[in-house]
Amino acid sequence: MNRVYVCSCFGVTDKQVKDHAEAGACTPRQIASATKAGTDCGSCVRTIQGLLGRGACPRRELLEKGDAAAVLAADPLVPALASAGTELAEAA
Repeated sequence: MNRVYVCSCFGVTDKQVKDHAEAGACTPRQIASATKAGTDCGSCVRTIQGLLGRGACPRRELLEKGDAAAVLAADPLVPALASAGTELAEAA
């Protein structure tokens, strides 16, 4: 089996990117959250974009329909950021 490395900094293969895309990752940022690919030198980001393509993406479809609230609700980082903001406000 040939491994095609997309990110040599973290050893992420094209199969890993495709697997994460099938699991719902739609953007290079979401791939980076799952694999760290694209977070060091950044030279693999365009390759990741190419692998993700313009296929069906539930979040993208929601954005195109103008349902930004549903996109934010589906993003696992948003609740974490919101709670971090509350903690910072309470500390001040």
